[in-house]
Amino acid sequence: MSKQQSGRPCCPPPTAAPESDDLTGAAQKFKALGDPIRLRMLALIAAGPGGEACVCEISTGFELSQPTVSHHLKVLREAGLLDCERRGTWVYYWISPGALAELSTLLLGHLPPREAESA
Repeated sequence: MSKQQSGRPCCPPPTAAPESDDLTGAAQKFKALGDPIRLRMLALIAAGPGGEACVCEISTGFELSQPTVSHHLKVLREAGLLDCERRGTWVYYWISPGALAELSTLLLGHLPPREAESA
């Protein structure tokens, strides 16, 4: 007889999920990361010295026109994933503090610790 048939639930009920209004920013971040080019750009920036990269370094890593690179960086900035600063003629980008932590907390913060699976 299964647990469901015995009158007991098959698993514990879910904990309270965040309200949908609270998820708008996170959804925008995930949507921005849903494009493989933007995901690669974010990884390239994170891997740069000091966790930042100049737009000239970002542009050379992709076979895209400069306006297309700028568009993708703008999407990442508007989603709250990147911050930037102009230094002379170049713009430097870095991952916004807390942006990835917010997404990690949303996905992993409510999960109970899992037991190590035996090999």
